[in-house]
Amino acid sequence: MYISYDYYRIFYYVARYGSISKAANVLMNNQPNLTRTIKNLEGELGCPLFSRTNRGVKLTPEGKRLYEHIKIAFEQIEAGEAEIVDSKSLQNGSVYISASEVALHCCLLPIFKKYRALYPNIRLHVSNHSTPQAIEALKEGLVDFAIVSTPTVKSTNLEEITVRKFQEVLISSNAYKELKNKTVSLADLTDYPLISLSSQTKTFDFYSKLYEGYGLAYVPDIEAATADQILPMVRSDLGLGFVPEDFITGVNDIFTIKTTEKIPMREICLIKRKGQLLSMAAKEFEKMMLEPV
Repeated sequence: MYISYDYYRIFYYVARYGSISKAANVLMNNQPNLTRTIKNLEGELGCPLFSRTNRGVKLTPEGKRLYEHIKIAFEQIEAGEAEIVDSKSLQNGSVYISASEVALHCCLLPIFKKYRALYPNIRLHVSNHSTPQAIEALKEGLVDFAIVSTPTVKSTNLEEITVRKFQEVLISSNAYKELKNKTVSLADLTDYPLISLSSQTKTFDFYSKLYEGYGLAYVPDIEAATADQILPMVRSDLGLGFVPEDFITGVNDIFTIKTTEKIPMREICLIKRKGQLLSMAAKEFEKMMLEPV
């Protein structure tokens, strides 16, 4: 069966963006042409590839199976084109990164600064996601890297590289000053209000398992949307919270609580798809990420 490359190219972009109008903008084409091409492709293959929704279009089961094969080919083509177009002096290009809040504050900001100083014409596209969301964006081919904190979401199709380790500490405001300069157990703290990331995050899973190991239930009183919300909530006397040590550098109105139980160190990891072809700009960013501190 011979089907035009252009048919598959249009199918790929419509599937990638979930919208005919967005795909038309990217391809600098018009919606009627794209709609007609999709119908022609569906006619050639003898099955529907998309169903319409209020927000755009959604792949049918047949469409999903086709997209899993097509996206691999187009990612390879795009990476090859990008590598040819990008000059060896890295005067142009883009790097797409999905990062967790902890990775951003504990690792990425100085690397972004260094990278921008060396390659000011390279565009950095950074999206802020939870670890599961960041890895999902990577799987879908929307980003070059997911840079997140452990625990991660394991997959045989992904390669995970540890960038650095970090320690989290339990902090409090002076509203609970009776805990200052004491060593207390997690069980002793169950009567105090606790602030945590939401139950949909890997950080929540991390502390749930930690508490469970000591025969305790991890039941936060407040669930924050992002890691950087915990510190201001603690400073506002709303409760205790676990945060990376990096978050409290130079903060004077809180103190750390010493616990009998050791809080295991966590890691920040760079994750990419196995066999992924990276642009020269992305390769240079990865190299910088993995340089010894």
